[in-house]
Amino acid sequence: MELLVYSANWCRDCREAKRFLSQHAIPYTEIDIEATPGAADAVIANTGKRAIPQFVLDGRWIQPYTPGKGFLYEEMSELFGVGKTA
Repeated sequence: MELLVYSANWCRDCREAKRFLSQHAIPYTEIDIEATPGAADAVIANTGKRAIPQFVLDGRWIQPYTPGKGFLYEEMSELFGVGKTA
């Protein structure tokens, strides 16, 4: 499994997503959209918007949160086959 996480340091939802991954020992590679040339453009090209965090799991783009509602713990727990931890 290859997991990329598009994020930014200032993003609260990104920190929450990375905390979830760390709590479940799910390995990932972080791509900071502000420090990595072309990263923000890749997010827009693949999702149609500049919305982070974004997971790219084995080439499939996944938005792990709902704007204004937060991280999708139940859905992501099911996707990764782990117990829910909030």
